[in-house]
Amino acid sequence: MTERSPETGPQAGMTAGSVDCGDHAIAYDVAGDGPDVVFAHALGLDRHIWDDVLPHLPGHRRIRLDMRGHGQSDVPDGPYTMGGLIADAEAICDALGVRDAVFVGLSVGGMIGQGLAVKRLDLLRGLVLSNTAAKFGQPVQWHDRAALVRAEGLGALADGALDKWFGPKGRDSSAASWARAQLLRCPPEGYAGCCAAIAGTDFYTPTSGLRLPTLGIAGDRDGSTPPDLVRETTHLIPGAGFTLMRGSGHLPCLDAPAEFAAHLAAFFRRIGHV
Repeated sequence: MTERSPETGPQAGMTAGSVDCGDHAIAYDVAGDGPDVVFAHALGLDRHIWDDVLPHLPGHRRIRLDMRGHGQSDVPDGPYTMGGLIADAEAICDALGVRDAVFVGLSVGGMIGQGLAVKRLDLLRGLVLSNTAAKFGQPVQWHDRAALVRAEGLGALADGALDKWFGPKGRDSSAASWARAQLLRCPPEGYAGCCAAIAGTDFYTPTSGLRLPTLGIAGDRDGSTPPDLVRETTHLIPGAGFTLMRGSGHLPCLDAPAEFAAHLAAFFRRIGHV
């Protein structure tokens, strides 16, 4: 991963903006031309997790959004719902005229992708589910986490999160240091609000009804979303493929961005999204 500061700005040729979603605005940026690819990030981070992936994907219009309560998006009062997070992504797609896109979602971003595909299949022709699940644990653990963050801030769980995201072998990497800085910058209300959305989500039944080309990606060192959980979710969709990235954790776009991008590019070629 390239060394960067938490203040990473727009890349060359990139335009940025926001979409009014009523009581809040959702920030996004767009780079390139060609078939659309929409990227959604993990809890506590922002759209810059994709910075080192995008340069490996020329020939596509690459659209990245910041979830509500994250990055440059507004921070409405929580709790949030998964339906609300999906509606935010839908609003970005509609505002930018997205059609026949591949949606690349990591962690909670992958939940948003599943929900968007169920709600608006007209927007998507493919789905990449990275380090995600149809259901994350039990609601009580997310409500407890939200309460902790509201009371003590993100620093109260940063060390534990990094351990699960990167594992012992990657805990001291530059990628982990960058992710920690980003996590500590996340507004507590935004993080806690999204915890509530995750707590209320179980997509096993709706995801099993999807019929579109899908690729699942997992990291063999991911202590947050174990590979078997990612595989189980991916295989709810008939014909879906699955890739295990060796030596990566919960954020393979940071651990190994070139390899992650190569898996995306191969999937795009396979489904004719070029």
